[in-house]
Amino acid sequence: MLRALEIRDMLIIDRLDLAFQPGLNVLTGETGAGKSILLDSLGFVLGWRGRAELVRSGAKQGEVTAVFDLNESHAAHLVLEEAGLPGGDELILRRVNTADGRKTGWVNDRRVSGDVLRQLSATLVELHGQHDDRGLLDPKGHLAILDSYADNEKQRDKVRQTWAQVGKAKRALTKAQEALDEVRAEEEFLRHAVDELTKLGPEPGEEAQLDQSRRKMQQAEKIRDEIAQASSALGYDGAEGAMANALRWLEGASDKADGRLDAPLNALTRAMAELDEASRGVADCLDGLEFSPVDLEDTEERLFALRGLARKHQVQPDELASLATELTGRLNALDAGEAQIGDLKAALAQAEAAYDVAAQKLSDNRRKAAKRLDVAVASELAPLKMERAVFVTEISEMTAGGEGRDAVCFSVATNPGSPAGALNKIASGGELSRFLLALKVCLSEERNDGVTMIFDEIDRGVGGATADAVGRRLKALSEGGQVLVVTHSPQVAALGGHHWRVAKHVTAGVTTSDVSPLDEAEREAEIARMLSGDTVTEEARAAARALLAG
Repeated sequence: MLRALEIRDMLIIDRLDLAFQPGLNVLTGETGAGKSILLDSLGFVLGWRGRAELVRSGAKQGEVTAVFDLNESHAAHLVLEEAGLPGGDELILRRVNTADGRKTGWVNDRRVSGDVLRQLSATLVELHGQHDDRGLLDPKGHLAILDSYADNEKQRDKVRQTWAQVGKAKRALTKAQEALDEVRAEEEFLRHAVDELTKLGPEPGEEAQLDQSRRKMQQAEKIRDEIAQASSALGYDGAEGAMANALRWLEGASDKADGRLDAPLNALTRAMAELDEASRGVADCLDGLEFSPVDLEDTEERLFALRGLARKHQVQPDELASLATELTGRLNALDAGEAQIGDLKAALAQAEAAYDVAAQKLSDNRRKAAKRLDVAVASELAPLKMERAVFVTEISEMTAGGEGRDAVCFSVATNPGSPAGALNKIASGGELSRFLLALKVCLSEERNDGVTMIFDEIDRGVGGATADAVGRRLKALSEGGQVLVVTHSPQVAALGGHHWRVAKHVTAGVTTSDVSPLDEAEREAEIARMLSGDTVTEEARAAARALLAG
């Protein structure tokens, strides 16, 4: 509920403090007194897009503050939470417009963007009038209005969920199909590459091992002849035989040499032992260098095969094994692709079937609710002196989507036999106002969301008993809530629970507008003015008293 509205230096308003009440609040005044400025100021603090120039002439800035009371279940709490703003049972909106056009807004003393203000305004205020393109006259919102009337929230969520599953299944199928098509394009290459890699059977680290073995065999080939010659020189036919002969000869002569050969014999014996060790070492080296030329050929052949295949696939030789695994996986994916595509098609069909069931149930609910709404609006039109008019909730099929497969449009026919058409195309000003009021009364019976409803001259073009019926519908609509009505109808004004008069004054050449709450005597005088014009007669006062008495 809108509890207070404070306006400073906006257009022709100098300073204004209003305290609105629950129930039906009426604002009256002469044409041009500033009633529209009041709504412009409220729209400004709510973030609505309106006039560009709002600051009062000569002022540095204009400012509007609106205070709302929120119940525990009010939808504004969710907006505040999502925006990270402080909540509570009181909501204070403040917005400033400087003379150079800059606009700054606050919510509960936290600076916010105009978008946050507009999100909050959608939960706080509804504006209805003959030029209301934000509300009931906008066909884009008719589907949501019907769903709200039908209490379709859970079923609509079900449709959205199943539609999301359809989208997910479609994306998975498309991705798999594209991947399969890509693999198919290289199938011949894959099969040849996998066969080639499988036959070669590369192992990580194998190239280094082969290269080392090849180098050893190549080196052995170069030095083996020299080592063999050295082995022969050290053997029995070489140094070993000569030393053995020398040792035998010296041993034969040592008995006659009086010990003079003992030292040479000892040295020669040690030399023989060292020579033997050297011979064994050389022999071992020769054994280690022993290889078959076929081994070298095989090693080189495999090494060159590994390196050639690595160059072909533009990878390192050690990466061939992992490449083989990758290509084999892609080939397996190709072989299994058809089965996967089949599974994904089945999953898509299942998701589409679930969506069809949910969407059909939602459509059925909407069609049933549309019939109820048409009957309810018709019952409201009769007291508004439009008993011959017809209200039709048209539902047509559209492309499937997250909201189902229905397009909804509210149409009217003002005379029997006339074709139905869009509200704002068919109805005249007065008829349009009454259609909107009847529809709003029916929709409001389905919810109690704490929204303040504002009707801007919705009674224009009607009078007498019809105006009285409009006023009574507005009063009924305000029960348990809050309705603000800008009106020129004395019948409507008389039914208000709270009455404000908007007046314009010129002081020292400066025009200002103010709004004053009226007591009973002032209400009588204001309604009498509305009945008779500038000259208030006793007859007008008597009529005003009769209207106030009900």
